[in-house]
Amino acid sequence: MSGTLPDTAETVIVGAGAVGCSVAYHLSELGAEDVVVVDQGPLPVTGGSSTHAPGIMFQTSPSKLMTKTAHYTSRLLSDAGVYDEVGGIEVARSEERMDFLQRRVEHATAYGLPDPQLLSPAEVTDYLPLVNEDEILGGYYSPTDGRVDGIAALQWYIQQSDADFYGHTSVTDFDVSGGSITAVETDRGRIDCDRCVLATNNWGYKTGQLAGLDLPIAPVEHQYAVTEPLDELAGAEPTARVDTGDFEVPGDHRIADAMSRGPTRPVGRDQDNSLYFRTHGDAIGLGSYNHESLTVDPDAMGANTERRQASVREFTDEHWERATHPDRDKSPKRAFEELLPVSEGTEFEATENGIFVFTPDGMPVLGETAAVDDLWTALAIWWTHSGGYGKILAEWMETGVPKLPSGPVETGGIHVNRFEPHAGEKGYFVDRGATQYRQVYSIVEPRWQPDDHRGLRRSPFYAQQAELGAEFYQSGGWEAPQWYESNADLVERYADEIPEQEGWQGVNRSPIEGAEHLHTREHVSMFDMTSFSSIVVSGAGAADFLQRVCTNDVDIDEGRVRYSLLCNEGGNVLADVTVVRLGPEEFVVTTGGGNSPGIHGGWLQSHAPETVSVTVEEGARSTVGLWGPKSRLLLQRVTDADVSAEGFPYFSAKRIYVGEVPVLALRVSYVGELGWELWAPTEYGSRLWETLWEAGQDLDVRPMGGGALESMRLEKGYRLWGTDIDTDADPFSAGLGFAVDMDTDFVGREALAERQPDSRLTPITLDDSTDVIFGGRPVLDGDEALGYVVAGDYGYSLGESIAYAYLPSEYADAGTSVQVLCEGATYDATVRDEPLFDPGRSKILR
Repeated sequence: MSGTLPDTAETVIVGAGAVGCSVAYHLSELGAEDVVVVDQGPLPVTGGSSTHAPGIMFQTSPSKLMTKTAHYTSRLLSDAGVYDEVGGIEVARSEERMDFLQRRVEHATAYGLPDPQLLSPAEVTDYLPLVNEDEILGGYYSPTDGRVDGIAALQWYIQQSDADFYGHTSVTDFDVSGGSITAVETDRGRIDCDRCVLATNNWGYKTGQLAGLDLPIAPVEHQYAVTEPLDELAGAEPTARVDTGDFEVPGDHRIADAMSRGPTRPVGRDQDNSLYFRTHGDAIGLGSYNHESLTVDPDAMGANTERRQASVREFTDEHWERATHPDRDKSPKRAFEELLPVSEGTEFEATENGIFVFTPDGMPVLGETAAVDDLWTALAIWWTHSGGYGKILAEWMETGVPKLPSGPVETGGIHVNRFEPHAGEKGYFVDRGATQYRQVYSIVEPRWQPDDHRGLRRSPFYAQQAELGAEFYQSGGWEAPQWYESNADLVERYADEIPEQEGWQGVNRSPIEGAEHLHTREHVSMFDMTSFSSIVVSGAGAADFLQRVCTNDVDIDEGRVRYSLLCNEGGNVLADVTVVRLGPEEFVVTTGGGNSPGIHGGWLQSHAPETVSVTVEEGARSTVGLWGPKSRLLLQRVTDADVSAEGFPYFSAKRIYVGEVPVLALRVSYVGELGWELWAPTEYGSRLWETLWEAGQDLDVRPMGGGALESMRLEKGYRLWGTDIDTDADPFSAGLGFAVDMDTDFVGREALAERQPDSRLTPITLDDSTDVIFGGRPVLDGDEALGYVVAGDYGYSLGESIAYAYLPSEYADAGTSVQVLCEGATYDATVRDEPLFDPGRSKILR
């Protein structure tokens, strides 16, 4: 923990808080040697958020990954003896919150948390007698929730890890040579290294800047206060695990002292008022997100001083005593006094405005950066998930497979390379971080959309779409139509086939989505695919390179198209792609939009040999999906090319002209109908749309939005990366074995040769209901949870509600009866064969 700084290290971890210490510990567990951890503060009380945080750990989340990392963290720290498993209770002060707590039970059941329970008001006060029973309607109880003793946990990590730790060491620069990290410069000397991990959380943006990266890490203040001792808690004085008097503590010693006193009762949350609380021995700690977002300039994050910890600001009385949160009508003080009357009139013995961070989407930042090889990130992570993400990153670094002991995990939603090109602009990510702060305890509706920073990325069709009444949803910064008001007349046409969705299932939905679905099945529609990505792979060795990284045999004839997967070394799915061969060493690889360009394009670039060029054409092409039984008739009107079934067969490609517009046409379809993807240079996009639109008026051509796409692809069982498949799935369990050619030598083949999947992605239909089932809801056999729904929608062509779930193999046979729990209702359901729609493919091959 002290001494002369080494000149070299295999791995340097910057940041000795909860995350940096976790990464160091888990690297040691995997046998990594020569690991050095540096921090600008003293050890173990660094002055970062890990040492001012109250350590409350609520594990349940709509995200499977967040739930599983939290549970792993609680088990790890419990075994270490630094975790108080007192349970956690979230109370409801509104009917809407009681519905929300029911969702908590469903998510916890789906993801395997032990014994989640809904409580009556009296049962809540049995656990938490200081709560005013008259103020609540009930609660959600998770018995394994609790509190981590932050300083004791850091001490344990340092003692258990083989890494060398150095405090009072500030990083001043990174040496990046040839696109790779080669050294870390500090105020105590230079450390040459093979790889580096940024675990600097509140300083994530600043340390990223030293390496030339714009990491969207927004620091935000929030309030916490610890009361004076209370008579009602007299005698509740748990023994402290560490004596903070033994450590150098920056700033106000009272904060560290208070945080080291553990709870003797369940930790609590009042999310209706953006509050949380726990006991500190014979006192109560009161935490508040119930104030306006107090963002901190990420460039202004300083160092420790004699007066304060670096990540703590002065407590602001006005944010405690006044209602400043835009969505809350009570001040924190008033709301706490109603819920915990004992808090009224008490003095505070310790207060803080503690700083922690948010990203634009509220999720962590993990993985190796695309811009700098061997520079890894572990940022925007709280104590709750720190053990799990440290384990995941260590496995990723050492084995190439991000995983927990329970198995591989999905990384698309946490990958450092997922962010759009604009996300690193400070004004943008600070504003979006403020929005995430505002929503921490809010009930966020399905398909909720932000209202700031809109219109950043618009396809060339945007003006036409706006005229047609597009309801734009933001996806990866793109304005993507979800449905079109111009199609409202179709609702009457198909009224008998579009069931009404009520309650939570109907929020932010429109019956027009169903009408567009049905219209496309009968006529022809145009879908904007501009946000989808094309990646050009060319140069000497391009064919061999793609053959090595693709699971399928992509040594195909020129003009042919093949569906394939990219896998990591563990045989888990990194991406599903469409490979188009245009020449002997020229290919176009297409994949989805959103985070695909950064993650998948970056992965291909990082793995390509020097002779192979990989160009991610994000936004360089504008694309129309032309789908439906009349699509051939429409396309033939605007091109001289042969688009007959014989002249342009399924899964083939041609360079053609649509009117005057040069187009790469692929005969593929994501909706299970005859159709084409028409890829054109962006500058031609508007004319492409006009040409197709004008030529198809007598065919009743219509625009189609993302809502129809989702229901149509589920009817066909087409997978969606990041939803149905991700790095936690292998091709065989995902039902994609047809895209794996074991006679080729590809990344992950060795692992797949030994794979014996024990679960399978399976379609389920509800027996007696047309309700839509949400993802993250448990599939049951009686009281036994079998798995969870990954995607669901209504199948308008089938007249049935569809859900896809990973189920144990013994339950995955067609005809098996199961139940699905969603929104408090238990639905009888039946496992089905796939595809549910047009199993003979007569429509797509016509």
